[in-house]
Amino acid sequence: MKFLHTSDWHLGRSFHRVNLLGAQSDFIDHLVATARAHEVDAVLVAGDVYDRAVPPLAAVELYDRALHQLAALGVPTVMISGNHDSARRLGVGAGLIDRAGIHLRTDPAGCADPVVLADAHGEVALYGLPYLEPALVKDEFHATRVSHEAVLGAAMDRVRADLATRAPGTRSIVLAHAFVTGGQASDSERDIAVGGVEAVPASVFDGVDYAALGHLHGCQTINERVRYSGSPLAYSFSEDRHRKTMWLVELGADGAVTTAERIDTPVPRALARLRGPLDALLSDPAYEAHEDAWVEATLTDPVRPEDPMARLATRFPHTLSLAFDPEGREEETGGSYAQRLKGRSDQEIAEDFVAHVRGGSGHADEAERAVLQGAFDDVRAQDSRQETHR
Repeated sequence: MKFLHTSDWHLGRSFHRVNLLGAQSDFIDHLVATARAHEVDAVLVAGDVYDRAVPPLAAVELYDRALHQLAALGVPTVMISGNHDSARRLGVGAGLIDRAGIHLRTDPAGCADPVVLADAHGEVALYGLPYLEPALVKDEFHATRVSHEAVLGAAMDRVRADLATRAPGTRSIVLAHAFVTGGQASDSERDIAVGGVEAVPASVFDGVDYAALGHLHGCQTINERVRYSGSPLAYSFSEDRHRKTMWLVELGADGAVTTAERIDTPVPRALARLRGPLDALLSDPAYEAHEDAWVEATLTDPVRPEDPMARLATRFPHTLSLAFDPEGREEETGGSYAQRLKGRSDQEIAEDFVAHVRGGSGHADEAERAVLQGAFDDVRAQDSRQETHR
């Protein structure tokens, strides 16, 4: 059984001020051409089809075109909703679309209802687990804790129970949208932390032959059977070193991953993160290779230069981001505000604020941390409910 694993299309998203719909359209064409050329048996899309719950019309039209192209190709497609999608919107018409070979899995209650395909070696059950917001699905799964690990573990218990009822030798694939321990994040994924714990162990997927993951935007292998495809395009400068790809995976007769090949996706423009004094960036021959790239420039001049963006644009016309980090500032102030916040959760930032207003000597105690965490969980759950019912 040969399949393409992709995720995190984020249709409708821009890169800073650059509209990416054209590049996303090129990716869809590439996806369809790859599926045809490699004669795949299925296409797997592991969530975040759209960039937001109410996508722009142009993004919906591109999604519609993608579904028509895949259906016309005759390649079954299994697609789940991610944390950026509105599950209810994405799932509209799922029953009818299913007849065209496009299988949308957006309802958590249906996670143990697989799409069953077959090849010369027998059947393959494909289970689609949409993004599971713990506060919203804990009752559905009778979870004892409000955490990603608890609800995803309960959903996988249902998958394993269904798989146990099937013929011996039935192979299995799970699509899921989650942050698995060991994965490397970038700046462009929306935080899905709940209860202070966002990561789930890879062992939650024990018992299935392959887990096709979405959410993290870098292509990576957690283990031989658990992989992220990553996003097909870069959505932040933190992805400047990413190689954007899809996984072309083949399962053998015994369910083992016999091959896993990365298929490159089209790159609309290279990314470059440049740092140094303005005059050096404008004159150093070492930067010639980046003159046509989308550029994030951090100027280290001790005094802010005059009209820096316009001057940068004379050499780097596609400069999209400009920051200032004067030499010596780190020693004097502990780094820029953005640097001090980088990699810190909302909870940690809030606790730092408590310490700050108390003069730095009074850190949040256990009870206060619990109140803060409860507030963040409530806001996150409320945001999810609003997206679900828009």
